[in-house]
Amino acid sequence: MGNQYLLGIDIGTQGTKTSLVSVTGKILADAFLPSNLIRPGKGMVEQDPGDIYRSVINTIKEVMVVSGAKPAEVLAIGIDGQMAGILGIDKYWNAVTPYDSWLDTRCEKYMAAMKEMAEDRIISVTGCPVTYAHGPKILWWKNERYLDYKRIEKFLMPSAYVVGKLVGLSARDAFIDYTHLHFSGFGDIASCSWSQELLDSFAVNRDKMPEIVEPWKVIGGLSKEAAESCGLISGIPVVAGCGDAAATSLGAGITRPGMVFDVAGTASVLSCCVDSYRPDVATKTLIFSRSVIPGLWNPLAYINGGGLCLKWFKDNLTGERDSLTYSELDKATEGIAPGSDELIFLPHFSGRVCPNNPNIRGGWLGLSWTHTRGHMYKAILESIAYEYNFYLKTARNLMGDLAFTEVITIGGGAKSRQFNQIKADVLGIKYRTKTVSDTATLGAAIVAGYGVEVFNSLESAASLFGSIADEILPEIQKHCQYSKFTRIYEEVIQVLQPSFRSLLN
Repeated sequence: MGNQYLLGIDIGTQGTKTSLVSVTGKILADAFLPSNLIRPGKGMVEQDPGDIYRSVINTIKEVMVVSGAKPAEVLAIGIDGQMAGILGIDKYWNAVTPYDSWLDTRCEKYMAAMKEMAEDRIISVTGCPVTYAHGPKILWWKNERYLDYKRIEKFLMPSAYVVGKLVGLSARDAFIDYTHLHFSGFGDIASCSWSQELLDSFAVNRDKMPEIVEPWKVIGGLSKEAAESCGLISGIPVVAGCGDAAATSLGAGITRPGMVFDVAGTASVLSCCVDSYRPDVATKTLIFSRSVIPGLWNPLAYINGGGLCLKWFKDNLTGERDSLTYSELDKATEGIAPGSDELIFLPHFSGRVCPNNPNIRGGWLGLSWTHTRGHMYKAILESIAYEYNFYLKTARNLMGDLAFTEVITIGGGAKSRQFNQIKADVLGIKYRTKTVSDTATLGAAIVAGYGVEVFNSLESAASLFGSIADEILPEIQKHCQYSKFTRIYEEVIQVLQPSFRSLLN
């Protein structure tokens, strides 16, 4: 049969990464180009859609050169991307707006309007609390940039925009895959359709919404022009792709109900795999998203900058920004009992996200003369675990009898066995690390391979990509000790919430 490869491309916030992956799960080459985030004004964060497209072309070209693979050996291309931002195209697939990033906050007043009018209904239908995502952003363009809004034929995600450029689509072929629907503001996520009820409620034109498709749908073949630009041959199938969180989860092997997934990166994200749709209307904590795998769901919540708190501590409070390592900080926590001698840290430097409360802020509570650098650092680690415990408790309440049996963790924080042990002890669930720590491009490649029938199932394909590297079991005694501190953590947030609000306002 010869060599056979798949291209997996991740259009992330920080940059675009492309991997050339064999059909047996081996990564031959990676390439990365950083994003150019444009900040034209207060609260505004944009990207040039042309820059995004060129980053994909150039990273494909690089992996093909570095790997030495032949263009004819590439079977398919899959792309994932940032999920909560949008851009608008005209009927010829030309971008008529910049990419309005999920980091852009100018749509905030339309978030408030959507919450006031139909917050619970939006959560029930879309699975997601109102946030800086498609719905409020579309309302911003409609009300603040009406002439641009009139020119927009379709609103798109960046991954779909790039796919359309690669295969030569026009607006009548515009699409969104179903893993993005929870951020749409107007999508009925259970039925994979647009909610006419929600569109009518906010006077949004249904014609501007793209067709909803399966992630593995083959959208078209690589055009001659695109092929020449990136060093491939024309006609290579390009699938619809999916959101970056969905690709990361699939690439990590989160394929069975009861599995939990910890992305220990700049943001600290905890998601789980379940087999029924039960939106979190009551607490408004969990974002209920679709898995790539039909019939499965990945409810999730996250701390914005949770992992960044660790870097902030090392860089600003130790006096050893460049020389001190995270391993040395981990070592400083050894021998410190669970709860860090009753020291509580709040990791919400930019406000709590899940549930949304911008008035909650960061800091330590309970400092005494006996606390050391090790206590302060361990309290940060524990705070992320406490927040995770609240997310998982919310998921358990929603899902009833479903047992959560293991956590797969990836990202920079997953390299710390101490951090993994703390989280295992707090949650009372075993933690497992993977041999591959960045799994988004793997997920995109799996979707591409499934789309061209290289793989018989998404689940079996995911099992090929990265094996288990380490397993950390919870210590029962410490789990019992931590139950006290998880309760204190939640009570502290509830007690301080009104104080933060009055101080900041």
